[in-house]
Amino acid sequence: MFHPNHKLLYIETYGCQMNRLDSELLFGLFTEAGYERAESKEAADVILVNTCSVRAHAEQRALGRISELGGLKRNKPDLVLGVVGCMAQRLGEQLFADHPYVDLVAGPDAYRELPALIKNERTRIRAWSQDPTETYEGLSPKRDGGLKAWVAIMRGCNNFCSYCIVPYVRGRERSRSAEAVLNEIRGLVREGVQEVTLLGQNVNSYRDKDAGFAELLRRIDQETDIRRIRFLSSHPKDMSGEVLQAMADGASICEHLHLALQSGSSKILERMNRNYTADAFVELVERARAIVPGLSVTTDIIAGFPGETGEDFEQTLEVMRRLRFDNAFTYRYSPRSGTKAFDMEDDVPDAEKHRRLDAMIALQRTISKEKNRALIGARAEILVEAPSKRGTGVLGRTRTDKAVVVYNGNLEVGDWATVEIVETTAATLVGRKAEGSDR
Repeated sequence: MFHPNHKLLYIETYGCQMNRLDSELLFGLFTEAGYERAESKEAADVILVNTCSVRAHAEQRALGRISELGGLKRNKPDLVLGVVGCMAQRLGEQLFADHPYVDLVAGPDAYRELPALIKNERTRIRAWSQDPTETYEGLSPKRDGGLKAWVAIMRGCNNFCSYCIVPYVRGRERSRSAEAVLNEIRGLVREGVQEVTLLGQNVNSYRDKDAGFAELLRRIDQETDIRRIRFLSSHPKDMSGEVLQAMADGASICEHLHLALQSGSSKILERMNRNYTADAFVELVERARAIVPGLSVTTDIIAGFPGETGEDFEQTLEVMRRLRFDNAFTYRYSPRSGTKAFDMEDDVPDAEKHRRLDAMIALQRTISKEKNRALIGARAEILVEAPSKRGTGVLGRTRTDKAVVVYNGNLEVGDWATVEIVETTAATLVGRKAEGSDR
């Protein structure tokens, strides 16, 4: 089945930023083993589908794609088709049983072994054992270049929210050393990267010996030349005043905080095992805004969690009205086998989940539009990231993570500019290059 001269690798990625960074890590690993990036799936000798398991919809999309890719083996029987990532860890042997054309199944801790396994094995590759110490230290992700990069500072999660599969598929928390993180960022700066996003399932839990996340932020700000620092994700129960003060003090730390509310009902938050109340969340956001001037706050919210009554849902809407998030990523509850919530009665009808989700989306769209409209006339620094979709301008992003389209000033990708906001929609700002702004 497998041959040592397989040299072209193709990866399709589903899910979160950590998955996308893991795909870059896989490209780095295979490049060191002599592989090159395939320009298309048809040209590849090895195809890896990097999967997400957070929601049922994400798994169904990946499974459908795996079935499609399996058809390539009819004309290319030596093709190696592998499934990696969280869904691979969760389903394991079931993937082989349901998809006989799959050759390899590997969880998030097994990537280091894959090139050698593909070269040496002659049967199906099973690699989903978990390693509580694996942080992939010493390995370099292979990025496509560009202005922005993700940097993993830790892996795994200890929180066991009742709806979430992540701790089961990604294992326990373990942090990289601060020096390793700093050295990686220094290297990225030398390559022209302007902005890094620090990644972890819960960056607030980061710890290197006696130093926590606030100290890491301060060191990156003070000891590297990176221009912008962002981070994802932050669990509200662990967000400290020290981290907020580091954000306020750090010249390169962006004024944007993503905090997942999940529900505005303390009863539902307890069923979710979130370990904070709705009142504590509101107090945290208000304190954060007081400490970090100009802070934008985004969130995640789930509609229709087991036991959520109409009153519980109205409490969520009330928190949204009070806190006025800059943006909210909203989802219908999706039962995940293996989680504690899977054993709870899924008692909110699907039609009602859809209704509640639509109500949250409508409310957030109104709030976002109002907040963006209030920015008309304000000035902001942007990093130009790409041409605009219409092709007549450029798309940039503010420190507060607002997208801005600019049609004047002859700006190019990679430029920094101060812009004045002149128009707005719920999702995008329109700006013009301010007089006296340097490219």
